[in-house]
Amino acid sequence: MKREDIPQQHTPMMQQYLALKAQHPDILLFYRMGDFYELFFDDARKASRLLDISLTKRGKSGGNAIPMAGVPHHAAENYLARLVQMGESVAICEQIGDPATSKGPVERQVVRIVTPGTLSDEALLVERQDNYLAAVYHDGQQFGYGIIDVSTGHFVLNQFDTEEALTAELQRTQPAELLYPEGFHYYALIEQRKGLRRRPEWEFDLDTARHLLCQQFGTRDLVGFGVEQSTTALCAAGCLLQYVKDTQRTALPHINRIRLERSQDMVVMDAATRRNLELTLNLSGTMENTLAEVLDNTATAMGSRLLKRWIHQPSRDLAELNRRQDIIALLMEQGRHEALHQPLRQVGDMERVLARLALRSARPRDLSRLRAALQALPDIRQHLNEADAPALHTLSERIGLYPDLAELLEQAVVDTPPVLIRDGGVIREGFSPELDELRELAAGAHRYLEELEAREKAATGISTLKVAYNRVHGFYIEVGRASAHLVPVHYVRRQTLKNNERYIIPELKEYEDKVLNAQSKGLALEKKLYEALLDRLLEQLQPLQHSAIALAQLDVFANLAERAESLHYCRPELTDDEVIDIEEGRHPVVEQVMTDPFIANPLLLSGQRRMLVITGPNMGGKSTYMRQTALIVLMAYIGAFVPAQRARIGKVDRIFTRIGASDDLASGRSTFMVEMTETANILNNASRHSLVLMDEIGRGTSTYDGLALAWSCADALANRLHAYTLFATHYFELTELAGLWPEVANVHLDAVEHEDTIAFMHAVQEGAASRSYGLQVAALAGVPKPVLALARQKLAELESGHQPPAKEVKKTNPRSRDNQALQPSLPLFEAEPDPSLLLLDEVNPDDLSPRQALELLYQLKQSRQTGR
Repeated sequence: MKREDIPQQHTPMMQQYLALKAQHPDILLFYRMGDFYELFFDDARKASRLLDISLTKRGKSGGNAIPMAGVPHHAAENYLARLVQMGESVAICEQIGDPATSKGPVERQVVRIVTPGTLSDEALLVERQDNYLAAVYHDGQQFGYGIIDVSTGHFVLNQFDTEEALTAELQRTQPAELLYPEGFHYYALIEQRKGLRRRPEWEFDLDTARHLLCQQFGTRDLVGFGVEQSTTALCAAGCLLQYVKDTQRTALPHINRIRLERSQDMVVMDAATRRNLELTLNLSGTMENTLAEVLDNTATAMGSRLLKRWIHQPSRDLAELNRRQDIIALLMEQGRHEALHQPLRQVGDMERVLARLALRSARPRDLSRLRAALQALPDIRQHLNEADAPALHTLSERIGLYPDLAELLEQAVVDTPPVLIRDGGVIREGFSPELDELRELAAGAHRYLEELEAREKAATGISTLKVAYNRVHGFYIEVGRASAHLVPVHYVRRQTLKNNERYIIPELKEYEDKVLNAQSKGLALEKKLYEALLDRLLEQLQPLQHSAIALAQLDVFANLAERAESLHYCRPELTDDEVIDIEEGRHPVVEQVMTDPFIANPLLLSGQRRMLVITGPNMGGKSTYMRQTALIVLMAYIGAFVPAQRARIGKVDRIFTRIGASDDLASGRSTFMVEMTETANILNNASRHSLVLMDEIGRGTSTYDGLALAWSCADALANRLHAYTLFATHYFELTELAGLWPEVANVHLDAVEHEDTIAFMHAVQEGAASRSYGLQVAALAGVPKPVLALARQKLAELESGHQPPAKEVKKTNPRSRDNQALQPSLPLFEAEPDPSLLLLDEVNPDDLSPRQALELLYQLKQSRQTGR
């Protein structure tokens, strides 16, 4: 609010507004006035600009008119959704007093605060994506990180030792809002993220956090959740819970558990790896042509969200992974995944419905969705119990049956309820005799009006007389001006229109009071019955949540079974051995995009064969081959079947990729700097059980520097770290490594050259490539022929080791453009000067004594030996 907007004298209503606004100075305030949410002063200016709504004025403040803008309350969700997408937060202020009994302004209060990270309304959320509120804290040694999804109750903590690990987690979780303490020393790590919220230090206090969490979960301590010793993460968790309480202004019974994630329990991937493998987002930032798009054919939104979490957090628990594979195999063998699809679709997004129920913001259609879900459970359990498989029976037992709740919702809620309870029509006829009686009284008004109209027409002789009703003026008798002289004396004028007069009579007034009273009582009773329904459902909230979690898992299993069958995937063998052995492996995404058949390829890495140096032409398929290996390993570690004829996957703790590069201009980092930063991360963190993909290391600098770096990186990975490594390169010198180190092997992707064209075979073969076909690829790209001609000439000179001087080049027509294009420029590579010659250049023979001459001879001999 600007200084000139501060009112000197203002109405009681504006005093009320300003008092509420003072409590929420940094966010927009939607102030309820009748059928509109109004905004004033700077809020009005900002909302007008962001939402493209009219900016008007109201009254005066300090001699100036007060800026004002508003949105209809019935359309508020659409405006809120737009504001949230822009990263804005909004305080919702409702009228809680009764206008009929209020003296002065109706009592109002902020009932909730809508922020990007605390959404629960269906219209504001992306259905198949988690919506995380996150908090980060640093205690001087470790980072504590927590996420909570208010729309589901999902609450997870983590701790990290390094900045890289925190960056990877931020990239994985993509929080809609991120809380951080004042004076956070690592602000540079988060400054590019959206939804940043600075919070006071006391909200990260450890004792306060423990108290808040124990109070929320109803426990004496946090030992049972396994988070008691994770003190840095608990500081972040305390801030999260405090923020959610501040914004929701209600109980949070659906947030009833907390979990600690540990990096040693999952296959770790850094931010670059997630980006390069295009797991849930492609390099352009959309979901097209990603692993998630190929694998996600789930029946429910909650199943889709769970699948994406699995993709980003592959598990290293072999027992759990084998259990997942067993369930997928059983569903495939017995064809039950097809039978489960329809009842699972009927379940819908049970997770988020239950969260809105817990927040008491559930709408009538949420109850009809929950009813449909509960009615589908017996069918789902029957499919699982019919199978002769203990694994499916165990899953079935986790899905409860709630016949009483299903019957209650069937009896209480109409088949197709309206959007809001305030308009009535939600409770089914027959559920409450008292409500039925009030509805009958209100519904009888139409019949009564017809009877009264007929009587009055007969009594007055006015054929055009009408008896009607509207919400503003209630019941009335309408007579045209031409018949006004026939109106009886006991008619009392209620309203005068251009061509009609409206009247009321005692009988009609008495009936109006009776009907309107019945309508008001009916709506109040219906709301009371609706709240009682919510209370009854909340008694079973935790069992219902556990069922929803099991149903989401079943949806993922059924989905992965369908994908495995439809896309011809195989069950991988998971082992503790040091091996990655893939027969006829395929890239899960590329093979779906291609119109031509995908060329499947083998791969073998083992204790004796830990690095493959991959050569071959650009566009030959090196990058696809590398990425498909990483994706096959990742899919195996989420428990899915994989695109291969056969796969045996050993122990993998991390996946690293150094593929592609781009400038990071915002951070002042060049392409080569980005490349070297990612390479350093790999060399500092990879282990014997890590899978490393390295593509074209050293290409961002000079040839000799690049080759030296590529050689030394390969040496570190093969001889010091012993990591599983796929090393793609155009430096043919690196193919010599296979002859030097026994753990290194050469493979190449083949191509066939015909005249000036090239055909890529995309087939992996043992041994090194004979050439890189760079000029042929350049021709395919449309490089002009004169440029290619000069390139071929220069290539021949370099390969022969002969660089002709400029004077040897024949110049038939110096002015000819074609001949100019063929003329050589400066040599591409200057020969290094001979050290012995440099030494001789500095010597005058006449000044040397015999002894000095002998010493010089020894120096020259030594220089020649060391210079070779």
